[in-house]
Amino acid sequence: MRHIISLLMENEAGALSRVAGLFSARGYNIESLIVAPTEDATLSRMTIVTSGSDAVIEQINKQLNKLVDVAAVMDLSEGSHLERELMLVKVAAKGEARDEFKRMADIFHGRIIDVTDCTYTIELTGSCAELESFIDAIDRSLILETVRTGASGIGRGSRILKI
Repeated sequence: MRHIISLLMENEAGALSRVAGLFSARGYNIESLIVAPTEDATLSRMTIVTSGSDAVIEQINKQLNKLVDVAAVMDLSEGSHLERELMLVKVAAKGEARDEFKRMADIFHGRIIDVTDCTYTIELTGSCAELESFIDAIDRSLILETVRTGASGIGRGSRILKI
């Protein structure tokens, strides 16, 4: 099962390496990883998307909590949360395909952010499933390049990650 694990960690050199090392040493896969500063300059927030059985996810959470650099851990997938991912898709857009890509970008609430004579670059934001739906809805043979950020998430309502 897919899990989004969010953690607060000290904003210092080597902290990211120690978290990534924990995953690689135990053979766990990281599907996506995002790290950025928080409102507190001494802390960074890391969001990791991984998959595994309940036992594996429990072990990951326990191991993360043991790391000195980690201040707090929350498995967002265990409760109500919001999830977003950014995707940029460069497509071959010639002739009738140009109008079709404009229509599909509108349907999926995307924006065409770059236009050339033969390409469009489309920006989309949504859940992983929504972005996959866009990819499934267009002609895959016209996709030239895809860039995705990976999932970013936050708990809903009063569910927060704080020290």
